[in-house]
Amino acid sequence: MNPDLVSGGAGEGEIARFVAKWLEEAGLEVHVEAPEPARPSVVGVARGRGGGRSLMLNAHMDTVGVEGMDRPHEPRIEGDRLYGRGAYDMKSGLAAILLTGARAAKAGLPGDVIVTAVADEEVASLGTEAVLRRWRADAAIVTEPTELDVCIAHKGFVWAEIETHGRAAHGSRPELGVDAIVKMGPVLTALEALDQRLRAHPTHPLLKSGSVHASIISGGQELSSYPASCKVLLERRTIPGEGPETVRRELEAIAGGDATYHVGFSREPFEVAEDEPIAAAVRSHAERVRGRAPRVYGETFWADTGLIHAAGIPTLLFGPGGAGAHAVEEWADLGQLEACVEILYAVAEEFCGEHAARLP
Repeated sequence: MNPDLVSGGAGEGEIARFVAKWLEEAGLEVHVEAPEPARPSVVGVARGRGGGRSLMLNAHMDTVGVEGMDRPHEPRIEGDRLYGRGAYDMKSGLAAILLTGARAAKAGLPGDVIVTAVADEEVASLGTEAVLRRWRADAAIVTEPTELDVCIAHKGFVWAEIETHGRAAHGSRPELGVDAIVKMGPVLTALEALDQRLRAHPTHPLLKSGSVHASIISGGQELSSYPASCKVLLERRTIPGEGPETVRRELEAIAGGDATYHVGFSREPFEVAEDEPIAAAVRSHAERVRGRAPRVYGETFWADTGLIHAAGIPTLLFGPGGAGAHAVEEWADLGQLEACVEILYAVAEEFCGEHAARLP
């Protein structure tokens, strides 16, 4: 479990050692990237013989907490489903890139296939950030669960806070006190109005519109005192063309002169062209393997796709399905996992081939 999400979480060390050993035994060249000692990511390279493009495959190793789950770390198979924490999000996607990398290493394709098993996607993406400092590719696929459909866009987000200010005083002295919590009321109303305006006017063909919501609110110290401050933490989900500056302008209008605000951590939205070569290859082979054209769509959540694409590597989301991300019951579809491996390897053969490398 990710220790930044779950107090006492073990982190990625044990699974990283397993992945590194497995890839090494499969014939890949193995590297460990660890910006923090207890948070390693693993890169396995199926070196090509030369003359082909390179393809990066990315999946995260960390998982969220297990509260309320029954034996979350004891995998069980029922029919075509594998149950357990992380099965869907995203050990099935991780298994798919390991198996694809092993096949590529055995085949000796013209171009490199770079398998990246990363830490910390569920919080700050330390793993993918560390990988991108050293590794590049001509294209990438992130195998978050998409039910074997092709995701070419997802939203970003901006975290921010607004604080209203009052004056502390005893509750019996209203002439001295100023209630900061009451002053937050108009701010919350303005946030709700902003959210309604955003969603009433969708502008993106796949992602529709951005949104905003208040996430955490705090203020006051005891019942018998006027609160000197009240703070709300909020999240603004963004679409392409929106970012921290957009949010800064919105908060300036909401805060006016009575409140202060701060724009904090953010991640960019992601979008890749539908006719990008890697997207076309995935669509073609998914249709061949499954016998129907995959849906091409946009996701509401953020993934490491955003970081990889922002680094100049054409990227998309494509992975096996299931259900239960972050939920009490979580399972992966084993049939889709097998199909995903077949599709990913076919894409690697095409994309990393000598002929593909000569295309403009």
